[in-house]
Amino acid sequence: MRIAILTSGGDAPGMNAALRAAARVGGALGCEVIGIEEGYVGLLEGRARVLDVLQLDEASRRGGTVLGSARSKVFPTPDGQKRARESVAKLGIDALLVVGGNGSLTGARTLLQATTHSGAPLRVGGLPASIDNDLACTSMAIGVDTALNTIVEACDRICDTASAHKRTFIIEVMGRDSGYLAMTSAIAAGADAVLVREVGKTEDAIVEQVVTAMRRSYGREGGKRRVLVVKAEGVKVDSVRLKEAVDARIANELSDVDTRVTVLGHVVRGGSPSAFDRLLGARLANAAVRALADGQSDFMAGWYGPGIVRAACPWDPYVVLTPLTEVLDETAKLMAGDSPLARWRKQVFEEVEPILSR
Repeated sequence: MRIAILTSGGDAPGMNAALRAAARVGGALGCEVIGIEEGYVGLLEGRARVLDVLQLDEASRRGGTVLGSARSKVFPTPDGQKRARESVAKLGIDALLVVGGNGSLTGARTLLQATTHSGAPLRVGGLPASIDNDLACTSMAIGVDTALNTIVEACDRICDTASAHKRTFIIEVMGRDSGYLAMTSAIAAGADAVLVREVGKTEDAIVEQVVTAMRRSYGREGGKRRVLVVKAEGVKVDSVRLKEAVDARIANELSDVDTRVTVLGHVVRGGSPSAFDRLLGARLANAAVRALADGQSDFMAGWYGPGIVRAACPWDPYVVLTPLTEVLDETAKLMAGDSPLARWRKQVFEEVEPILSR
């Protein structure tokens, strides 16, 4: 049995650990495990290679992905998907494991229509890898824990210099459609305010929230010497414009306070994966490869936790296999704010906001 694995979309720390586990587990089961280079772009071009376990042993402690990742504009088209199905047959692939986020798993679902060189249906599985933690049917995605640790470490360092100069820092973190990283890192780092898109505030309300946090912090007897505001990139207010609006409001009453902006950007994606992300990638890959070898298909291997109602798979009590269609449907509801998890997150965001600024 030949199992192919590809990484697609945004990279996430822990992807290499998942590749290593897939190669080792597949080999132990008597399968040949190959890697597709550059995601769906490489699949269209038929670029595949046998995975070197020794190389993966070294790579598993690093971020990024040794297979590379790319977003293909051709693959989503009817012609692109036809070419992908033809490539599956030419490469002699019996099963495909896709590691990535919402778009990557959407692509995986389209390949359920593919057939192998022998005419059998292609078996397809997925692993959730998204630092934004914006996928449903898994309590945690590969890369989230490392991203949070990176943000908190950056916030700690910024707090040191902010306290020395009596400054307010607006720190923008990743999270285009989800405020999970901003909220959880703000709590962990002891921030004074957090801005997320889910709450749906107007620009004026956002400015007022930051100004209020500054007044409360600096106005106390023996007041604080720093204010930390964590902002998700999905908030529809540019960080520089937010700084200018805040500065205009506090110019007279807090004239001795400087306001600065730090955009962490892709720093959040990089770095060595945490122990949890290495284990998460390995355990999800282990269950997924065993499921594919067992004849199963059309699933994402997710991590058990709150809101996960399906029973665990036979190979790991913390891994749940959910049909790809269900994963994508529930993810769409999560992003639209219509799922129970989305409503719970919004409630928590609203409850935490006044607590942070006390």
